[in-house]
Amino acid sequence: MLTLKLITEETDRVIRGLEKKHFKGAKEAIDEVLAVDKRRREAQQKLDANLSEAKKLAAQIGGLMKEGKRDEADAIKESVSKMKEANKQLEETMNEAQEEMTRLLCQIPNIPYDEVPEGATAEDNHVVKSNQKECDGTDTVGNWTANPEVPTAKLPHWELAKKYNLIDFDLGVKITGAGFPVYIGKGARLQRALINFFLDEARKSGYTEIMPPTVVNAASGYGTGQLPDKEGQMYHCEVDDFYLIPTAEVPVTNIYRDVILDEAQLPIKNCAYTECFRREAGSYGKDVRGLNRLHEFSKIEIVRIDKPEHSKESHKEMLEHVEGLLKKLELPYRILLLCGGDQSFTSSICYDFEVFSEAQKRWLEVSSVSNFDTYQANRLKCRYRRADNKKIELCHTLNGSALALPRIVAAILENNQTENGIKIPAALVPYTGFEMID
Repeated sequence: MLTLKLITEETDRVIRGLEKKHFKGAKEAIDEVLAVDKRRREAQQKLDANLSEAKKLAAQIGGLMKEGKRDEADAIKESVSKMKEANKQLEETMNEAQEEMTRLLCQIPNIPYDEVPEGATAEDNHVVKSNQKECDGTDTVGNWTANPEVPTAKLPHWELAKKYNLIDFDLGVKITGAGFPVYIGKGARLQRALINFFLDEARKSGYTEIMPPTVVNAASGYGTGQLPDKEGQMYHCEVDDFYLIPTAEVPVTNIYRDVILDEAQLPIKNCAYTECFRREAGSYGKDVRGLNRLHEFSKIEIVRIDKPEHSKESHKEMLEHVEGLLKKLELPYRILLLCGGDQSFTSSICYDFEVFSEAQKRWLEVSSVSNFDTYQANRLKCRYRRADNKKIELCHTLNGSALALPRIVAAILENNQTENGIKIPAALVPYTGFEMID
């Protein structure tokens, strides 16, 4: 969540940032936060004054008693007693204001960086790079029509999966329900090959592999911003009040909840393979067919914890890492800088990577790489101690998919189909053990 310091010291910038993110009632929300903070500070000031006055009065009681001025001493005792009662009420006011403050701040999204473009929807996102055509970084998705030509690609991946017995969607419905596919034979081996390939590439780039739980408590969901208000997007184990993770971002980032790191430890670079679970309530239609949108899927996540002055460099390195994966998989891709209105609730800046599906004639998102600035760290209380002055400050957190498997599998199947079968990208052959699916 946004820090109170930022809101009070840079109020106008915060409001402008929220408006860029198309957050309704931005000024009213910030005014309410400032009003609650004023109430809390006024109560604190009164409490501090009362405690100081009570201390002075209490110091007089002993002397008055020695002088035999019992009535005056009793009167002061009465005054001190009344102050204590008033102080209890002031403490209650402060606690209530603090609780209200936290509730309000949790409802306010992060503000975007200045370089984030204006815009309300995905159509306003900027195509900053592609291996399909030259772009100057200002082309919007709505005006960007260049699609690669893959003449041999005719069948969508769900038909290819059936033709070559790679994925059984109907069997998944029988066992669980829609959105839970069963991978079979070479389909399962391709899935496992991608997992190992992505993890090996992350290790080569200096990431430490983590194998976290795929079930987290509410505190972890709160720390990374999934809770409150986003419960409907996650599967909830009600008896134990646990949540199935929507991404490895949640457990891996929460490793550093309530932790003070030394500056020398930063940046921390972790990666993790997990199954991910998303309810995707309300999803329907052609865009969710096959592997396009699942309730359970495999994903490799890269997570960084960094100091503020280096986090933009970390973000750049993460973007280069994801792009390198797509190059090695020989897939047609483009990189989008998301506009303010299409950014997530918690991000300061986000780039999406998309691969082209020739058979579906559409771009499929396969990764989002985000810098959250101090927004998550403030919720997590993830901090570091500076080496020069020992001052404790909030870290920056970053994460990205490297990569999500379902749409990568879809793109590989569709874009690599030939008359003789589906050709496996050369970088994957050492992992699959076969060059063709036939």
